[in-house]
Amino acid sequence: MKKIFLVFAVFMMQLGFSQKVTSLKVEKGDQKEKLIELSKNQISSYNTNFLKFLAALKTSDRKVSDELLSAKAKEIVTDKVYQKLSTDIHFNKTLEVFKSGYKPMIDGSSYPMIQYKYSDDKSAVPAELVTVVFEESGKILGVKPFKK
Repeated sequence: MKKIFLVFAVFMMQLGFSQKVTSLKVEKGDQKEKLIELSKNQISSYNTNFLKFLAALKTSDRKVSDELLSAKAKEIVTDKVYQKLSTDIHFNKTLEVFKSGYKPMIDGSSYPMIQYKYSDDKSAVPAELVTVVFEESGKILGVKPFKK
């Protein structure tokens, strides 16, 4: 009999400490972040730096390409990364700006970003993209070729 009272007491304590939610509002926010376009001056400035980087990558000029990279990127980039970029980017095709905006990072900061597509790809969503993230100073923070 004592065991029944003990179980009943534990059950009643749990029931007594439970809480009811009487009013709950779910607010729907805009889930998609708005892509803020970069200005024409910013795009042209960042584009010239990226084209210099591509030229240095094509000729395997490590000194020039290191000058165009940010300090954060220099710590990570190795010779293997340069070789991988050289094989993934088609130098015989011309790149044109597909999209521009700001890329949010894990730490909450946002950096300018330009997505390039190859000029011979006329589809609405290109099969191959090259995403380049810059610092505000124009230094390249990251380059990521993407294939569907």
